[in-house]
Amino acid sequence: MNAPMTQPRTHSLPITGMTCASCVGRVERRLQSVEGVMSAHVNLAAERADIQAAEHVTRDALVDAIAGAGYGVPASEIELSIEGMHCASCVGRVERALAGVPGVMQAQVNLATERARVTGQADPAALIAAVETTGFTAQERRAASTDTLSERREAEAGALQRDVIVAAALTLPVFVLEMGSHMIPALHHLIMHSIGMQANWLIQFALTTLVLALPGRRFYLQGFPALARGAPDMNSLVAVGTSAAWLYSIVATFAPGLLPEGTVNVYYEAAAVIVTLILVGRWLEARAKGRTSQAIQRLIGLQPRHARVLRAGALVDLPVADVVQGDVLALRPGERVPVDGTVTEGDSYIDESMITGEPVPVAKGPGAQVTGGTINQTGALRFRATAVGGDTMLAQIIRMVEAAQGAKLPIQALVDRVTLWFVPAVIAVALVSFTIWLAFGPAPALTFALVNAVAVLIIACPCAMGLATPTSIMVGTGRGAEMGVLFRKGEALQRLRDAQVVAFDKTGTLTEGRPRLTDLDLCDGFARDAVLAQIAAVEAQSEHPIARAIVAAAEGLDLPPATGFAGQTGYGVAADVAGTRVEIGADRYMAQLGHDVSVFAETATRLAEEGKSPLYAAIGGRLAAIIAVADPVKDSAPDAIRALQAQGLRVAMVTGDNARTAHAIARKLGIDDVVAEVLPDGKVDALRSLRAQGTLAFVGDGINDAPALAEADVGIAIGTGTDIAIEAADVVLISGTLSGVPNAIALSKATLRNIRQNLFWAFAYNTALIPVAAGVLYPAFGLLLSPIFAAGAMALSSVFVLGNALRLRGWRPPMAAERSAA
Repeated sequence: MNAPMTQPRTHSLPITGMTCASCVGRVERRLQSVEGVMSAHVNLAAERADIQAAEHVTRDALVDAIAGAGYGVPASEIELSIEGMHCASCVGRVERALAGVPGVMQAQVNLATERARVTGQADPAALIAAVETTGFTAQERRAASTDTLSERREAEAGALQRDVIVAAALTLPVFVLEMGSHMIPALHHLIMHSIGMQANWLIQFALTTLVLALPGRRFYLQGFPALARGAPDMNSLVAVGTSAAWLYSIVATFAPGLLPEGTVNVYYEAAAVIVTLILVGRWLEARAKGRTSQAIQRLIGLQPRHARVLRAGALVDLPVADVVQGDVLALRPGERVPVDGTVTEGDSYIDESMITGEPVPVAKGPGAQVTGGTINQTGALRFRATAVGGDTMLAQIIRMVEAAQGAKLPIQALVDRVTLWFVPAVIAVALVSFTIWLAFGPAPALTFALVNAVAVLIIACPCAMGLATPTSIMVGTGRGAEMGVLFRKGEALQRLRDAQVVAFDKTGTLTEGRPRLTDLDLCDGFARDAVLAQIAAVEAQSEHPIARAIVAAAEGLDLPPATGFAGQTGYGVAADVAGTRVEIGADRYMAQLGHDVSVFAETATRLAEEGKSPLYAAIGGRLAAIIAVADPVKDSAPDAIRALQAQGLRVAMVTGDNARTAHAIARKLGIDDVVAEVLPDGKVDALRSLRAQGTLAFVGDGINDAPALAEADVGIAIGTGTDIAIEAADVVLISGTLSGVPNAIALSKATLRNIRQNLFWAFAYNTALIPVAAGVLYPAFGLLLSPIFAAGAMALSSVFVLGNALRLRGWRPPMAAERSAA
C-alpha cells in the first residue's frame, strides 16, 4: 500500500555572503542535497532562496545546509496570532515555550493583541508546535512589513563605502611610490636619494598589508574557506590573485636571494589597487542592487503605519497591525487608506494610481470598495475593514511581485550550467598560463608568469553572469507593478515575449459586462424623459437584465405607478402606467399590436450592424420609440487592440454570443479572428484551435474563464474579475483597463531584450578578456594586460550589467500617452 502523498512546503530564506553566480550554484547544490528537498532556486539579485521540500524538512536543516556552503541566513522576524491567552502567566508560558525552540533569539508575546513576535532562524512550524504544547493555538501571520533586504543593502553599501575610503587612503601612497617613480623620472630620483629603494618597499609593504588585512579582509575570510571546501568563488579568485602578488613582493623585499636573478620586483601596488578597485565595484554594485528592488520598497511604503479606528464609540490611533476585520475606520482628506474596506459613510474621490496605474481619481460613496495604500482626496469617509494584514490587496501585490522577481527564466538554464564550472576553469587557465609563461616566456620568465596568472584570476567576472538575468527581472517586474501589471509568475515574462496570438473573452473583458441602455430614438410628439420614465415603470416589474439596464438608465426620474403587468414570452411586456397603456417588445410584438415599425427601419438596420437587438415601445396605442440595450465595449479596448496589432500580433475574440453580434463587435474593434457561440466548457477547445497560429495569450475575467486562462501559454486576468480567474492567471492587470495587455507584452519584450544584452556583455567580456589577460596578444603585438587594469575591468563589468538593468526603470509603455490623455 502506497504512503499518502503530502503537499510540499515552501521555504523562503534570505542569504548573505553571495557575490557571484558560482555562489548561487553552490547554495542550490547544497540545498538540493538535503533529503526531502524537491527543488531549490536561489536568486542572486534578491539574495533569497525559494525551496520546495517535504513536510519533514525543517528550516534548521536548510539553514545548516546554507551554512555548510559557506553562507549565512540572517535572523528573520516571524509573527504569530495566538488564541486562548487570558492573563500574564499565559504570556510567560508561551514566551518560555517559544524561547526554547532551537534557533530562537528573542520571543515577545503581547496579551492585548494576542500576537507573538519571534526573532531568529526557527521554523514557523516548530514555533506553532511549541505554542500548542502550552495549550493554545497559533498560526503564522503573513502581513506586508518593512523589507529587511533593503535595510541590509543600505548597511552593506555603507560598510563598503567606509572600506573604499580607507582602502583608497592607504593605496594612494603605494601607487604614487611605485607607479609614480616608473612614470616620473624626477620622482624616482627623489625617492632613491631620500628614503631609498628598501625603505620605499617597506612603506609599501606596511600600507598594502593594512589594505589587505582591513578593508580587504572580506575577500580572504570568504575566499580561502571556499577554496578549502573545493568550491571556489569570485572571492577565491581575488584572494589567490592578490595573495600571490603580495607574497611574491614579500619574498622580493625580505629574502631577495630566493628569487632568480632579474626577477626581484615588488607588486604591492597591484595587490592594493586590485582590492581597492574591486571594493569600489562592490560598492557601486550594492548601490545599484538596492535600486533594483525600489519598486517593492515603494509598494511597502504605500501602507500607513497608523489608522484612526472606532473603538468603544471613540476614534483612537492604532498601529495598522492592530486593525482587525470588521473595524470601522475614519479617513480624512489627504490621508492614505490603511487597509481594504467598504465605505459606510461619506463621499470622496480616491487616487488609486499607485495601485492601478490609472491617473483619474475614482468616486467613492457608501458601498464602494477602498484599497489600502490609496490616497483619499477631498471628502471624509468612514469604512469597515474587510481585509487586513497579509490579506489586503497591497500585501497580495507585494507577494506576487516578490514571487515573480525570485523566479528563474528558461533563458537562465545555460548560465547556470556555465557558472557551475566557471571559477574552477578560470583557476585552471591561470595555472596553465603561469606554467606556459614560466617554461617558454622571455626573461624574467617568473615575473611574466606571475603577472599574467594574477591578471587571469582578477579579470574573470562570474558576478556579471550571475546578475544578468535576475536584476533585469527585478526591475522589469517592478516597473510592471508601477503600471498596474503584475507578473504572478516570472516565467510569464519570457513566454509573453513569444506570444503571437492574443485571444480575448468578450463579456466583462472587451465589454463592460453590464448591459446598458445605448439607444433611445423617439417618434414625433414624444418627450425623452417622459417616455423613458414610462418604459422604466413597466420594466421595474421585471428581473430581466435588459429590464434592469433600462431602469438604471432612468435613475433620477420620477417613475409613475404601473399596474396590470403582463408578459408574453418571446414577444414583450405591457402594463398600465398612470392610466396609460405601455407596451414594450420586439418587432413581432408591435406587428401583433398593429403598429408599423418601418418608420424606424434605418435605425433598426444600424443597430443590427452594431450587433444590438432593437426593442420598440408603444404608449397609449401609438408607436413611441425604438430602444436598444447592449453590453458596451470598454473605452480602452479599441486602442489596446490597435496597439497589439502594431506589435505584429493577431487578435482573436472568444464568446458565447451569436455570430452576428460577435462579428459586429469584431468589425467595430478591428479584431482578426472570431470564435462565436462557444459554450463555457468549449473555450479550452477554442483556444487549442487558435494555438495552431502560434504561442497564445488569453485575456479573461470570469469564473468560467479559469480553465482557459490555465490552458493558454500565458493567461492574463483582469484584476477586477473573480479571484478564481486571478489564481489561474500568469499575469494580472490590476486596473481592469485593457491598455495593460499591450503594455505587458511590450514590457516582456523590453525585459528579455535587456537580459540578452546583459548576457551578451557578461559572456563576451569573459570570453574576450580572459585570453588577453593570459597573454595571447603578446607574441603578435607585444601587449600584456596589467592586473590593475584587469581589476578595473572586472569591477566595472558587474556595474555595467546592473546599470543596463536599471534602464528598465525609465521604460515607457506604448499606451502611456493614451492613458494620460484619458
